[in-house]
Amino acid sequence: MSQIDRQVQAATGQGPASNRAQATRALVRALGMLPVLVVLCAAFAIASDRFASVGNLLIVMQQASINLVLACGMTFVILTAGIDLSIGSILAAAAMAALIVSLDPTYAILAIPAALACGLGFGLVNGMLIAAIRLPPFIVTLGALTAIRGAARLMGKDTTVFNPDLAYAVIGNGSIAGIPWLVIIALGVVLVSWFVLRRTVLGVHIYAIGGNPDAARLAGIKVGLVLVFVYAMSGLLAGLWAVSWRRRAFMPPMDCSLARPMSWTPSRRSSLVAPRSLAASARSGERWSAR
Repeated sequence: MSQIDRQVQAATGQGPASNRAQATRALVRALGMLPVLVVLCAAFAIASDRFASVGNLLIVMQQASINLVLACGMTFVILTAGIDLSIGSILAAAAMAALIVSLDPTYAILAIPAALACGLGFGLVNGMLIAAIRLPPFIVTLGALTAIRGAARLMGKDTTVFNPDLAYAVIGNGSIAGIPWLVIIALGVVLVSWFVLRRTVLGVHIYAIGGNPDAARLAGIKVGLVLVFVYAMSGLLAGLWAVSWRRRAFMPPMDCSLARPMSWTPSRRSSLVAPRSLAASARSGERWSAR
């Protein structure tokens, strides 16, 4: 390489040093927070000899799987420069729908489709309001947060709903080769989400809309349909996890500021609890353990 070529590369930032710096930045972006997670796990393993045990790691993965599935749905939404604040309320409503349907042994097998349909329906409504009426996602999902939470209360008639014998209990309690079903489902959702976003035309359209929706529309992308899809996907995954998270009682919070699911484990029974009925259960001596 001549001296002139080296000077041109140095001036344009295309030399070996610049290439190494770009490769380093790309690696850092790809790894994200993984190095921090590895350091934390190593620190906990050193601090406690039980942390790195197989049983504890399975418990950690089982507890983290709920956030992992919901994060996959939220990823679709965020990549379009949107937000879904109602996902916790959708999860509660879908769980309530599944439990109510499961109370009738004749239709217990329809509990899972009921939860999926409930989550998908609420997601479609959010998506259509955002895509068709052009309302801001923050406003739509903030309103849906309270509205769907109210719908969950109405579905349960603001009372405690019990089912001592859930037909789909194996999803939350069973395992394959020692690996809980919850973890397997979460990994499956992650793989499918990765494939859609990275290996399909739909994934390219989602990234394009997040970058510039006007340019995507001029390029021939059906922005409205894609937006409906991503919010429907978010609701569908919330419905999926509503039937997966066995022995968890999802309910709206006691205050009006948030609508995230709260987890309660009753003794020997599975239930979904409306907020005021939880207080009534406490007054009547019902024992609940939060975790």
